Amino acid sequence: MEVKLMKGTVLMIIGCAMLATASFAADDLKLVAEANIKEAEARATALAQVKNGTVRAEELEREHGHLIYSYDIAVPGKSGIDEVNVDAMTGKVIAKTHEGPKLERKEAAEAGEKLEQKP
Repeated sequence: MEVKLMKGTVLMIIGCAMLATASFAADDLKLVAEANIKEAEARATALAQVKNGTVRAEELEREHGHLIYSYDIAVPGKSGIDEVNVDAMTGKVIAKTHEGPKLERKEAAEAGEKLEQKP
């Protein structure tokens, strides 16, 4: 029973991540309209920061007073992900951090909880 529940939860998280990476259509349209930088340009900027990286998840959000594109970028053979934040107004990289597998799992769980709470 627990294995089925765990598989269902993992599939839900993967599905949510796939929907999030499909497009920014689900993001707040006001944020999309406010951004000066197009998503494709921000993505190219983020990928230039992580050699051989592949975007696993992306989000347009307001964080610490900045409108940012946040990218989770995976690198083959490297555990965890690199998170790159690109300012949606200027196109400049404002943060780049590495998240190990433990932190990545925690954030995925938190994202799942937030999705469940939405009406």
